Amino acid sequence: MRGGHATLLAASFLLLLLVAIPAAYGGGAGGTDGSDFAGGHGKLSGIIIPGFASTQLRAWSILDCPYSPLDFNPLDLVWLDTTKLLSAVNCWLKCMMLDPYNQTDHPECKSRPDGGLSAITELDPGYITGPLSSVWKEWVKWCIEFGIEANAIIAVPYDWRLPPNKLEERDLYFHKLKITLETALKLRGGPSIVFAHSLGNNVFRYFLEWLKLEIAPKKYVKWLDDHIHAYFAVAPLLGATETIKATLSGFTSGLPVSEGTARLMFNSFGSSLWMMPFSKHCRAENGYLKHFSARSKKGHHTYHCDDHEFQTNYSGWPTNIINIEIPAIRGEEAYPSFVGATQVNMSDADYGFPTLLSFSAREVSDGTFFRAMADYDSDSQRLLYQLEQSYHGDPVLNPLTPWDRPPLRNIFCIYGTDLKTEVGYYYAPSGKPYPDNWIITDVIYELEGSLYSRSGNLVEGNPGAASGDETVPYNSLSWCKNWLGSKVNITRAPQSEHDGSDVQVDLDVEREPEMDIIPNMTRSPRVKYITYYEDSESLPGKRTAVWELDKANHRNIVRSPVLMRELWLEMWHDIHPDKKSEFVTKATRGPLRDEDCYWDYGKARCAWAEHCEYRYLFGDVHLGQSCRLKNSSADLLLHYV
Repeated sequence: MRGGHATLLAASFLLLLLVAIPAAYGGGAGGTDGSDFAGGHGKLSGIIIPGFASTQLRAWSILDCPYSPLDFNPLDLVWLDTTKLLSAVNCWLKCMMLDPYNQTDHPECKSRPDGGLSAITELDPGYITGPLSSVWKEWVKWCIEFGIEANAIIAVPYDWRLPPNKLEERDLYFHKLKITLETALKLRGGPSIVFAHSLGNNVFRYFLEWLKLEIAPKKYVKWLDDHIHAYFAVAPLLGATETIKATLSGFTSGLPVSEGTARLMFNSFGSSLWMMPFSKHCRAENGYLKHFSARSKKGHHTYHCDDHEFQTNYSGWPTNIINIEIPAIRGEEAYPSFVGATQVNMSDADYGFPTLLSFSAREVSDGTFFRAMADYDSDSQRLLYQLEQSYHGDPVLNPLTPWDRPPLRNIFCIYGTDLKTEVGYYYAPSGKPYPDNWIITDVIYELEGSLYSRSGNLVEGNPGAASGDETVPYNSLSWCKNWLGSKVNITRAPQSEHDGSDVQVDLDVEREPEMDIIPNMTRSPRVKYITYYEDSESLPGKRTAVWELDKANHRNIVRSPVLMRELWLEMWHDIHPDKKSEFVTKATRGPLRDEDCYWDYGKARCAWAEHCEYRYLFGDVHLGQSCRLKNSSADLLLHYV
């Protein structure tokens, strides 16, 4: 959700890692393992799959806006044009909103996603708005400085308002993505690196399942090996709690609109349900097997929950996702849809007290919540229809189910931790008309292993060992730890440049299925760490890694120079012909670019004296700018082989 814009930036960075290095190294052979890609970085392509609200939408119709000097003409920017949003909000909404049932455009205005890198560089270009909506424009400049070819960075924007089945039905998006990967292989001579963030990971997951139905079963894995070298995921793999807030009371994401308006718009998007939280204990019928069986593809996927779902509370989440007070009722006739969905304390209802209903992640994703609220909220019936048609009834995949490790050779899952993150809400009627008919009365947060209410009181529940990234709860982010094998190597190191004195390593740590791995390592309270969980043995020819970055915000993690450095080093190591290990060493981290050198005022010299020196150039305005690398980046990178 609100981390959608960051997707773009991350992706670009990834690309740069993959393709920029030839300028410094000139390309190299792959590793000794025959399953590794045997080409140089110059043959790799970077595929960017942006997140929610991270692609420009442009008008594809003519709309006259009364009482406003600004109209909408074909190719005019819709998302995001803050000028038209402020001056003609009603017209803007017509171009943004979709029919909640069939996901068609408004009769008076049609919008479509823009294409190419420009669609995800600046969402609202302009002297003032450009920098504010820029996601990874500066990284593209950085890639250019290193001589990356223009055809090596490929953006695959999509209409982030649509559910997955409509993306294919209306835009043939997944067909186009397959062709893009095949074209990149033919053009560059090597496979691609896929970088996805937030909703972009859900899109990529659906693509992998869709691809199973397009390619012969015996050729599926080979196609993946030929076209995808690595997959970098920064995403909420079990959904995001904030989606519930956007559905019931609206989430503006900083836009100059009311929460009610934001709610109207968000609930018209079929993709709003794509980010809903769901249980890790419940799975759907295998759509791939169903496709080749005698049963009709049109039938709904059947949920199957294991015993843990009913033996534990909260569906594997820290607490119930939503607790909501409904108006007092007198008898079942007043609330027919509620019967059978949950139980009402009739003694309270008889005396006119409001009834507090609580719903877990499973009850949100299987529709129980929407059925229970159908008599109290007009959006619930529309959302339930979309849930059943586009998700439970999807012939390819029910996206609201846990994700097993994709059969890709290299997977890196990256996310931030230990920030205050919303995990549950308390709602009550506001007394106002729709769409402002609900108000948040309390919020449950997770923070470093504990649950708190908005007032700061401790709350009972099942908190994880850490907290989320300020947008997505930890249990959702860390789901990809289940992709690791039974034995994992764990390394914890400072995020900043270091000499290795504070690096901690724990090898062959046993991991129990469905259980989190908690490192037995120390922390300095003033140091931000990055913890690496790495496995290259459980699946022959495949590597899986999880990186946890302390205090890394969901939206800004991909802008982090720490992440940029680690991705660069990992990809450099990955394609080097003389690499000595499966993953890049964590023993030390020094400066790699002139920008990493700085002035140490305590020692009155440039920091990292073995790598940096004082070298003034005309135009430098402070001492730090005159600190530059002694040797080239290529020489420094050889320390990480």
